[in-house]
Amino acid sequence: MPYTSAFKLLLIVCIVLTFSSVKADTPITPEIDEPLYKPFIERYILDELKMLRQDQQAMRRELTDKVAEARLDASDRAVRYTTDTVNNIFFIITAAASILVLLGWRSLREVRETIKDQVESQVSTMTLEYEKRLNELENKLVIRSEQIISAQEKISQTNQVHSLWMRAGLETNLHEQINIYDQILDVNPNDVEALTYKADSLLDLGEARWALSLSNQAIDHDQEYALAYWQRACAEAALGQHDEAVRDLETAILQSPALKDEVANETAFEVLHDYLSFKKLLQPDMQDD
Repeated sequence: MPYTSAFKLLLIVCIVLTFSSVKADTPITPEIDEPLYKPFIERYILDELKMLRQDQQAMRRELTDKVAEARLDASDRAVRYTTDTVNNIFFIITAAASILVLLGWRSLREVRETIKDQVESQVSTMTLEYEKRLNELENKLVIRSEQIISAQEKISQTNQVHSLWMRAGLETNLHEQINIYDQILDVNPNDVEALTYKADSLLDLGEARWALSLSNQAIDHDQEYALAYWQRACAEAALGQHDEAVRDLETAILQSPALKDEVANETAFEVLHDYLSFKKLLQPDMQDD
């Protein structure tokens, strides 16, 4: 409708312009008088404008009605949606309550107590498990601490014994050497080397029986230590136990063949030079020479 009116108005304007151009180019016929058609055209244009304005007002009213109807429809749908949602919620609540009743739950208090019991049970189980893990970890830490302390003590003892051996090697006084060996034995009573070297120092002081006793202790702790047999042989030779001395000397040489070279230089074995068994020990060396 509005487009038709606009088209009509455009057509009238074109006609007016056409007549105007014709008027300028060709003389007006004397049969048509100007006051007869000019007001007619103006009246026609005004009518068309009036119709166009009326059409616009009608279209505005129509648009307003449609917007109002759309808003009313949206409001109705919102109200229906809200109503349906509330009804659904009530239906869900009713269904849940019915299910709880069917399952045997009589009240929310019983639900809360059941949940509380389950939570307490789970917490108790987890607590016991973590306590067990913590106890195991604590035991491991205690064992590791004891191992570390033991290792530190062993390192300290080793350093102390090493220092005492250094002092004993530099000491020339036999009594002081024996004192140092006693300190080593205080740290480690089963130190075979300390027992053997102490027996050697005692033998130099003329304490052959004491030296023999210490040599026996060293052999009891380590039966493969050649110097212990060597030292016992020296003590036995000093005490006149020549056969025993030769046997121990032979055992020492069997365990450590390098000791053969030291037999001839050992003053404690001078009393054994007349014994045939002692000479047999030296015989391989004589053949080599």
